[in-house]
Amino acid sequence: MSPREQVSAAIRTAAAGGEPALIAYLTAGFPSRERFREHLRALADAADVVEVGVPFTDPMADGVTIQRASLAALAQGVSLAWILEEIAALPGFATPLLLMSYLNPLLAFGIARLAETAARAGVSGFIVPDLPLDESSDLRAALDERQLALVQMVTPVTEPQRLAQLCTGSQGFVYAVTMTGTTGRKVAVPTGVLDYLDRVRAIATLPVCAGFGIRRREQVERLRGHVDGVVVGSALVEVLERGEDAGEFLRALRPR
Repeated sequence: MSPREQVSAAIRTAAAGGEPALIAYLTAGFPSRERFREHLRALADAADVVEVGVPFTDPMADGVTIQRASLAALAQGVSLAWILEEIAALPGFATPLLLMSYLNPLLAFGIARLAETAARAGVSGFIVPDLPLDESSDLRAALDERQLALVQMVTPVTEPQRLAQLCTGSQGFVYAVTMTGTTGRKVAVPTGVLDYLDRVRAIATLPVCAGFGIRRREQVERLRGHVDGVVVGSALVEVLERGEDAGEFLRALRPR
């Protein structure tokens, strides 16, 4: 099974019991780069897929929590090269890992080198919020050689024709943003959002996962039957910032 297929399979397997899979996000090196491996293992033990954020100076899709985490990690010298080295040092890591990065750090690292290094480290794919599908051919070609995923994002205001293009072009899963704006805000999951998620699922052949603002078990329960998985980001970053148990927080999100 290819790395990108492993992502889809992990989500489908977790969702087979009727509850959404959990995709856990952490900003690499936050709150402490010395504890990155520990935090990564803890999330992998409790989640079905882990999304590792590459710190960036201008994370435009992220709210204040992840902005703060990114700046703190950068101040500790966290870089894409360091992240890949740390992940590579975790042998036998079974949970699929994705890197969430803005485009500039990837270009600075070198696209061809990136695909090779990421595959060797055990990374299954990438999410690049500021890279439009139409401009992704170079990165996509490099990742295709290693069968790594390039996940596409859709939003509630994505036009139907564009929605179909993004669902077709995505790999691993389709990332369905639950709102317009940045991450971290609380989302009440109104009926309109559920209708939008149902439309995405009707088009997509890959698993559909909802993200932006997921932080309570009631939200996960509300999304049951409308998505295959949920992405938990800012809430987890805040848990780690407070020094609390991230694995316990994730397990509490799974409907009982």
